Amino acid sequence: MSEPEYPRFPSELRQSGRLPQARWCPSPNFGPRPDQDDISLLVVHNISLPPQQFGGSHIEDFFCNRLDTSAHPYFEEIGGMKVSSHLLIRRDGELLQFVSLRDRAWHAGRSVFCGREECNDYSIGIELEGADHIPYTADQYRQLTEVTREIMAAWPAITEDRIAGHSDIAPGRKTDPGPAFDWRHFRRLLGS
Repeated sequence: MSEPEYPRFPSELRQSGRLPQARWCPSPNFGPRPDQDDISLLVVHNISLPPQQFGGSHIEDFFCNRLDTSAHPYFEEIGGMKVSSHLLIRRDGELLQFVSLRDRAWHAGRSVFCGREECNDYSIGIELEGADHIPYTADQYRQLTEVTREIMAAWPAITEDRIAGHSDIAPGRKTDPGPAFDWRHFRRLLGS
Protein backbone atom coordinates (compact mmCIF):
# COMPACT_ATOMS: atom_id res chain seq x y z
CA MET A 1 0.00 0.00 0.00
CA SER A 2 1.46 3.36 -0.99
CA GLU A 3 1.63 6.21 1.48
CA PRO A 4 -1.06 8.88 1.03
CA GLU A 5 0.12 12.38 0.21
CA TYR A 6 0.05 14.75 3.21
CA PRO A 7 -0.68 17.42 4.07
CA ARG A 8 -3.74 18.29 2.04
CA PHE A 9 -5.46 21.64 2.20
CA PRO A 10 -7.84 21.57 5.18
CA SER A 11 -10.22 23.96 3.39
CA GLU A 12 -10.66 21.43 0.56
CA LEU A 13 -11.62 18.70 3.02
CA ARG A 14 -14.01 21.04 4.84
CA GLN A 15 -15.65 21.93 1.54
CA SER A 16 -15.87 18.46 -0.04
CA GLY A 17 -16.24 16.29 3.06
CA ARG A 18 -14.46 13.55 1.14
CA LEU A 19 -11.02 12.05 1.75
CA PRO A 20 -9.48 11.44 -1.68
CA GLN A 21 -7.44 8.46 -0.44
CA ALA A 22 -10.61 6.65 0.70
CA ARG A 23 -12.59 4.22 -1.42
CA TRP A 24 -16.05 5.78 -1.69
CA CYS A 25 -18.91 3.42 -0.71
CA PRO A 26 -21.96 5.67 -0.32
CA SER A 27 -24.35 4.66 2.44
CA PRO A 28 -27.99 5.77 2.43
CA ASN A 29 -27.87 5.93 6.24
CA PHE A 30 -27.12 9.58 6.96
CA GLY A 31 -28.79 12.93 7.30
CA PRO A 32 -27.98 16.62 7.52
CA ARG A 33 -26.15 17.96 10.54
CA PRO A 34 -28.07 20.57 12.55
CA ASP A 35 -25.02 22.84 12.09
CA GLN A 36 -22.35 21.93 9.51
CA ASP A 37 -19.88 24.28 11.17
CA ASP A 38 -20.18 22.45 14.50
CA ILE A 39 -17.95 19.42 13.98
CA SER A 40 -16.03 19.09 17.22
CA LEU A 41 -15.65 15.42 18.18
CA LEU A 42 -14.03 12.32 16.70
CA VAL A 43 -15.31 8.91 17.83
CA VAL A 44 -13.30 5.69 17.45
CA HIS A 45 -15.30 2.47 17.09
CA ASN A 46 -14.70 -1.15 16.15
CA ILE A 47 -16.72 -3.55 14.06
CA SER A 48 -16.30 -7.08 12.75
CA LEU A 49 -18.85 -9.10 10.83
CA PRO A 50 -19.38 -11.84 11.78
CA PRO A 51 -18.14 -10.94 15.27
CA GLN A 52 -14.37 -11.40 15.66
CA GLN A 53 -13.94 -12.38 12.00
CA PHE A 54 -12.17 -10.14 9.54
CA GLY A 55 -12.15 -9.67 5.78
CA GLY A 56 -14.87 -9.85 3.17
CA SER A 57 -17.53 -7.31 2.29
CA HIS A 58 -19.94 -7.80 5.20
CA ILE A 59 -19.20 -4.46 6.93
CA GLU A 60 -19.54 -2.54 3.68
CA ASP A 61 -22.76 -4.44 2.89
CA PHE A 62 -24.12 -3.72 6.37
CA PHE A 63 -23.52 0.04 6.15
CA CYS A 64 -25.03 0.10 2.65
CA ASN A 65 -28.18 -1.90 3.61
CA ARG A 66 -27.37 -4.91 1.44
CA LEU A 67 -26.22 -7.44 4.05
CA ASP A 68 -27.24 -11.00 3.14
CA THR A 69 -28.93 -12.08 6.37
CA SER A 70 -28.76 -15.75 5.32
CA ALA A 71 -24.93 -15.69 5.21
CA HIS A 72 -24.52 -16.00 9.00
CA PRO A 73 -26.93 -16.44 11.94
CA TYR A 74 -25.73 -13.18 13.55
CA PHE A 75 -26.73 -11.26 10.43
CA GLU A 76 -30.38 -12.13 11.04
CA GLU A 77 -30.20 -10.16 14.31
CA ILE A 78 -28.76 -7.01 12.73
CA GLY A 79 -30.17 -7.18 9.19
CA GLY A 80 -32.86 -4.56 9.76
CA MET A 81 -30.59 -2.00 11.40
CA LYS A 82 -29.87 1.24 9.55
CA VAL A 83 -26.42 2.40 10.64
CA SER A 84 -23.31 3.91 9.11
CA SER A 85 -20.00 5.47 9.90
CA HIS A 86 -18.06 8.13 8.11
CA LEU A 87 -14.97 5.95 7.71
CA LEU A 88 -13.77 2.37 8.07
CA ILE A 89 -10.15 1.33 8.41
CA ARG A 90 -9.61 -2.32 7.49
CA ARG A 91 -6.95 -4.55 9.06
CA ASP A 92 -4.52 -3.82 6.20
CA GLY A 93 -5.04 -0.05 6.54
CA GLU A 94 -7.41 0.32 3.59
CA LEU A 95 -9.67 3.34 4.10
CA LEU A 96 -13.33 3.32 3.07
CA GLN A 97 -15.70 6.28 3.29
CA PHE A 98 -19.47 5.82 3.58
CA VAL A 99 -20.75 9.31 4.45
CA SER A 100 -19.42 12.79 3.72
CA LEU A 101 -17.74 14.27 6.78
CA ARG A 102 -20.06 17.24 6.34
CA ASP A 103 -23.11 15.01 6.92
CA ARG A 104 -24.45 13.24 10.01
CA ALA A 105 -23.57 9.53 9.93
CA TRP A 106 -25.53 7.16 12.18
CA HIS A 107 -22.67 5.74 14.25
CA ALA A 108 -23.00 6.86 17.86
CA GLY A 109 -26.64 6.21 18.79
CA ARG A 110 -27.79 7.62 22.12
CA SER A 111 -24.66 9.30 23.40
CA VAL A 112 -23.23 12.12 25.52
CA PHE A 113 -19.85 13.86 25.45
CA CYS A 114 -18.96 16.47 28.10
CA GLY A 115 -22.64 16.85 28.98
CA ARG A 116 -23.75 17.34 25.38
CA GLU A 117 -26.13 14.73 23.94
CA GLU A 118 -26.61 13.36 20.42
CA CYS A 119 -22.97 13.03 19.41
CA ASN A 120 -23.90 12.13 15.82
CA ASP A 121 -24.88 15.78 15.34
CA TYR A 122 -21.35 17.09 15.86
CA SER A 123 -18.97 14.13 15.51
CA ILE A 124 -17.07 12.16 12.91
CA GLY A 125 -17.14 8.39 13.38
CA ILE A 126 -14.24 6.13 12.42
CA GLU A 127 -14.69 2.36 12.56
CA LEU A 128 -11.69 0.07 12.90
CA GLU A 129 -12.15 -3.45 11.60
CA GLY A 130 -11.57 -5.21 14.87
CA ALA A 131 -12.90 -6.53 18.15
CA ASP A 132 -12.53 -5.37 21.75
CA HIS A 133 -9.93 -7.98 22.76
CA ILE A 134 -8.00 -8.51 19.50
CA PRO A 135 -5.01 -6.20 18.97
CA TYR A 136 -5.28 -3.70 16.13
CA THR A 137 -2.66 -3.66 13.38
CA ALA A 138 0.20 -1.24 12.79
CA ASP A 139 -1.40 -0.38 9.43
CA GLN A 140 -4.61 0.60 11.22
CA TYR A 141 -2.81 2.84 13.71
CA ARG A 142 -0.86 4.47 10.87
CA GLN A 143 -3.97 5.15 8.81
CA LEU A 144 -5.98 6.31 11.83
CA THR A 145 -3.20 8.73 12.77
CA GLU A 146 -2.95 10.21 9.28
CA VAL A 147 -6.71 10.56 8.86
CA THR A 148 -7.11 12.03 12.34
CA ARG A 149 -4.42 14.64 11.64
CA GLU A 150 -6.15 15.57 8.41
CA ILE A 151 -9.55 15.85 10.13
CA MET A 152 -8.10 17.90 12.99
CA ALA A 153 -6.51 20.32 10.50
CA ALA A 154 -9.85 20.77 8.71
CA TRP A 155 -11.92 21.02 11.91
CA PRO A 156 -9.69 22.61 14.59
CA ALA A 157 -12.41 22.22 17.26
CA ILE A 158 -11.42 18.53 17.25
CA THR A 159 -8.49 18.60 19.62
CA GLU A 160 -6.75 15.60 21.22
CA ASP A 161 -9.04 15.85 24.23
CA ARG A 162 -12.06 15.67 21.89
CA ILE A 163 -11.18 12.23 20.54
CA ALA A 164 -13.19 9.52 22.32
CA GLY A 165 -14.08 5.88 22.11
CA HIS A 166 -17.66 4.75 21.56
CA SER A 167 -17.50 3.37 25.11
CA ASP A 168 -16.73 6.89 26.41
CA ILE A 169 -19.84 8.46 24.89
CA ALA A 170 -22.20 5.51 25.48
CA PRO A 171 -20.90 3.87 28.67
CA GLY A 172 -22.69 0.72 29.73
CA ARG A 173 -24.19 0.38 26.25
CA LYS A 174 -21.00 0.17 24.15
CA THR A 175 -17.52 -1.22 24.85
CA ASP A 176 -15.62 -0.39 21.66
CA PRO A 177 -12.89 0.15 20.66
CA GLY A 178 -12.19 -2.02 23.71
CA PRO A 179 -9.15 -2.75 25.85
CA ALA A 180 -7.18 -3.94 22.80
CA PHE A 181 -7.07 -0.38 21.48
CA ASP A 182 -3.83 1.24 22.67
CA TRP A 183 -4.80 4.84 23.35
CA ARG A 184 -1.30 5.72 24.59
CA HIS A 185 0.29 4.45 21.39
CA PHE A 186 -2.27 6.27 19.23
CA ARG A 187 -1.76 9.54 21.10
CA ARG A 188 2.03 9.19 20.81
CA LEU A 189 1.71 8.68 17.05
CA LEU A 190 -0.65 11.64 16.81
CA GLY A 191 1.80 13.88 18.63
CA SER A 192 4.85 12.93 16.56
